[in-house]
Amino acid sequence: MDRKPDPECKKEEKKKICYIHNDAILQKCNTLMRILNRADMVHSLIEAYGLLNCMSIVEPRQATDDELLGFHAADYIEFLHTIDDLSEEDKCGDEAEEFGLVYDCPIQDGVFDCASLVGGASITAAEKLVSGESDIAINWYGGWHHAHRDSASGFCYINDVVLGILKLRQKFDRVLYIDLDLHHGDGVEEAFCCTNKVLTLSFHKYSPGFFPGTGSCEEKGYSKGKYYSVNVPLLDGLKDDEFYSIFYRIMCKVKEVFKPEAVVCQCGADGLEGDPMQSFNLSPASLGQCIQYIMSLNKPLILLGGGGYNFINTAKCWTYLTSIAINREISHDIPDHKYFSMYGPDFDLTVSVGNRSDSNTREYLHEIYTTVIDNLEKIDS
Repeated sequence: MDRKPDPECKKEEKKKICYIHNDAILQKCNTLMRILNRADMVHSLIEAYGLLNCMSIVEPRQATDDELLGFHAADYIEFLHTIDDLSEEDKCGDEAEEFGLVYDCPIQDGVFDCASLVGGASITAAEKLVSGESDIAINWYGGWHHAHRDSASGFCYINDVVLGILKLRQKFDRVLYIDLDLHHGDGVEEAFCCTNKVLTLSFHKYSPGFFPGTGSCEEKGYSKGKYYSVNVPLLDGLKDDEFYSIFYRIMCKVKEVFKPEAVVCQCGADGLEGDPMQSFNLSPASLGQCIQYIMSLNKPLILLGGGGYNFINTAKCWTYLTSIAINREISHDIPDHKYFSMYGPDFDLTVSVGNRSDSNTREYLHEIYTTVIDNLEKIDS
């Protein structure tokens, strides 16, 4: 059953915020091989800070087959349905491989129920914006941006981001998708690369051999969607100031030429210092600046999770972003809760920036910026 925010807290807030959560989705996401117990660590920290009291708690629902088939291929969804009943041999067979269920997308029991519930959670978030019940909807369980129409990829089985955007499109003519994950948001871009109704904007690491291998400036969409796929390929060692600077300048142009009516932002935390990806030097501060800018647009907004494999830092980051969404300052001192001991020795909410060598020279960033702006200028032509 959905729960309303504390009336006293609500008086202080200008925006109506909802938080997509129930025990079912928490338990299912906790069992996912690549992110075991991450969901509980994130939710527990948000709860420990008392942030749940300032949001409506909305229970997600399972995505229906019709909703899944609004993007995904029927034979792929049918195969996902049967995973739990397959023999061990079939789980490693040609059909599983054809659907991408190998290597980084391992088959495990219950994965369809989990993925379709995550998909339904992002649809639920979108429904709250469509109805006007919420201004901002938060689904940290979501953000599975790599899943393709007919295959799994990058530990993403069902593309909840696409499903949420499709729901938003039932009301909002132009939807802006922003991807802050370390990895290119390829599945979402692929879904909307031929339409001018959804602009996808991805800031990500782009390097030979780095997954998923896409996301150059030259990928800019097709047909009516030409120039509506916007990619900002960045190099190892990216710092907070550089990240927010290029984000801000490009977003100003996107706002001018696209005029979005609703926004979806994937807030992957795998670019943070301390992540096993060992790529960028970021702290949550720069992601927070991005979210503050996006909120300043005053458009209906969905915030989604994504990558983040240092679970402690991911929990810190998404808790901090939640506090920004509800406009509430929180202490740097980690509050007591069941994972408290894992935050030692400093027990501090902040994440220090990294000191990797920065490959993003001023000349490189200027070249990327100029190319992106030139492409965006063509949207008006």
